Amino acid sequence: MKNGRSRYSDHRFPPQIISYARVALSSICLSIREVEDLLAERGITVSYEAIRLWCQKFGPDYAQKLQRRQGRLGVMWHLDEVFIRINGQQQYLWRAADQDGDVIDILVQPHRDQRAAERFFRRLLRGQGQEPDRIINDQLRSYSAALRTILLDVAHDTERYANNRAEASHQPTRQRERQMRRFKSAPQAQQFLSLHAVVQNLFRVGRHLLRSTNQRLLRSRSFEVWRTVTAA
Repeated sequence: MKNGRSRYSDHRFPPQIISYARVALSSICLSIREVEDLLAERGITVSYEAIRLWCQKFGPDYAQKLQRRQGRLGVMWHLDEVFIRINGQQQYLWRAADQDGDVIDILVQPHRDQRAAERFFRRLLRGQGQEPDRIINDQLRSYSAALRTILLDVAHDTERYANNRAEASHQPTRQRERQMRRFKSAPQAQQFLSLHAVVQNLFRVGRHLLRSTNQRLLRSRSFEVWRTVTAA
C-alpha cells in the first residue's frame, strides 16, 4: 500500500509548496493568480494553471482527512441556503453550522424543495453519525416537511433572528465567489467550498476572544494538523 507522500511523486514541486498554495487559497481570500504571485515573491516560479490542477487533485483528499479529524461537531444545527449562479443557472448552496460557528457540511443542489432538504439532512446524519438536539432554520417550508419524515423528534426552531449564525456563515462564500468571478460548475463549487469550510474550521480559533500567546499556540497547532494531513 502506498504511503501518503507517494501522491506527490509525479510532481516537480515538493509537498510543502503544494500544501502551502492550497492553504493560501482556502484560509486567505486570494485568487489563484495572486497565489502564483505570492510564490513568485518567494522565488518559486509556478503557473496558475498548475496551482489549479493541484487544487483539483489534492483538495478532496485534504477535505476528507480534515473532516475525519474534526469528528462530530455541535449538537445544535443552524441551517440555511443561499443561491449561487453557475454558468447562468441558479443553484442553491445548503449550509449547516453548529452553535460555535463551525461549518458542519455544505451541499450544492439545483433546488430547495422537500426532496433537496431531505437529501441534505441525510448527508448531515451520515457525516455526524448522530441526530442533533435542536435544528434552527428560517421559515422555508421544505425544512419542516423534511423534518417530519427524517428527524421528527428533534426540536425545531424558526424564530426570527435565531438563525443569524448560519446566515453570517455565507459571507466567506460570497467573498470567494467574487474573487473567483463566479464558480465554473456545480462540482467545482462543491469541491472548493467543502475544503474551504473545513480549513476555515481548522484555523478559526476565535482570536478576538484570546490572549495573543494562546492565539499563537492554537494557530501553531492548526498548522501542525495541516502539515500532518497534507503529509508535508
